[in-house]
Amino acid sequence: ATALQVPLEELIGPERQTVNLYRSASLPSQLRGKVRVRSLLPESVAGLQIDRMEFPPGAYMAGIPHTRGTREYLTCEIGKVQLSVDGMAWELGPGDVLVFRGDQKHGYRNLSSDRTVAYSVVAFAPVAV
Repeated sequence: ATALQVPLEELIGPERQTVNLYRSASLPSQLRGKVRVRSLLPESVAGLQIDRMEFPPGAYMAGIPHTRGTREYLTCEIGKVQLSVDGMAWELGPGDVLVFRGDQKHGYRNLSSDRTVAYSVVAFAPVAV
């Protein structure tokens, strides 16, 4: 183990899975108001959060300001979503991406008469130790 620079458990333990399938229903999901938010990361990834947000017609959801230096990326897949950040608003259609500072007050709104689906990627700022 020392010569190969791997832990002994790696050599004598059971074979590790190289692929894991997570069915949609097994992923963490919550209802925030009328908006269904489902995590797309079944395992914790340090400094990263990726969510799928499904908005019924007219639904609104307030965002949660994060620590200073956090970046957020919003992508619209279906419908039209409005993102308000610090008093300004942007409208996104399918395929559009908006990047903003995640430490600001922000909110999301479905502008279409049908459901809207959007994806949020949050890259958290490193925590100073």
